[in-house]
Amino acid sequence: MYFFLLNLALLDLGCISTTLPKAMANALWDTRAISYQGCAAQVFLFVLLMSSEYSLLTVMAYDRYVAICKPLHYGSLVGSRACAQMAAAAWGSGFLNAVLLTATTFSLPLCHGNAVDQFFCEIPHILRLSCSDSYLREVGAVLFSIFLAFGYFVFIVLSYVEIFRAVLRMPSEQGQHKAFSTCLPHLAVVSLFFSTGIFSYLKPPSMSSPSLDLVVAVLYSVLPPVVNPLIYSMRNQELKDAVRKMFPYIVLKHP
Repeated sequence: MYFFLLNLALLDLGCISTTLPKAMANALWDTRAISYQGCAAQVFLFVLLMSSEYSLLTVMAYDRYVAICKPLHYGSLVGSRACAQMAAAAWGSGFLNAVLLTATTFSLPLCHGNAVDQFFCEIPHILRLSCSDSYLREVGAVLFSIFLAFGYFVFIVLSYVEIFRAVLRMPSEQGQHKAFSTCLPHLAVVSLFFSTGIFSYLKPPSMSSPSLDLVVAVLYSVLPPVVNPLIYSMRNQELKDAVRKMFPYIVLKHP
């Protein structure tokens, strides 16, 4: 689990570093300019990191499923070699998805200006600048990514259905509490990540506005990477003790 958390932390750090530093620099220098190559690099890195995080969260759901539903086989099913292979597969799938989306997006001619109405280069806003006949090809690539993310989501839901069934069959209340405390941080991260991403890309066009698009973009590109470390670190007893000293009226139960 901690090996996957290390990968998740690296992905979160990368997501923040891809968008916020450039946005902060532009705000500081009162400009909104970014080079064409810089925009392409930003799209590639953002899609790579976000897609890899989707894949990694799915792998982590499988890890929790094996740990709770098949504990006697955990060492053989999720050994160090298997963990490395699954993490490599998560990064590899993100890389392939990033290559596909970046290549198709920036192969389109931009004939509606060169101003992206967002604080970073986001694919839906770049598509609005194109009037090419190959626009449907790019939409197909985006839909492929959405269906891929939906497949991850279905796998995670099915994993947690089996996990909750196994936990509810446990005779010990202490065992149930321990299992739930292991799964709930991951479930909270998944819920935050998928809900913000799905709302961003599947909201109806009638709801689109510059201010709403900005808020939604912050929700799915900035909020999850910032909140993820806090969610997982709340299982750390030393952090809980520090929070109690800062906020004496907050009650945090021991695991």
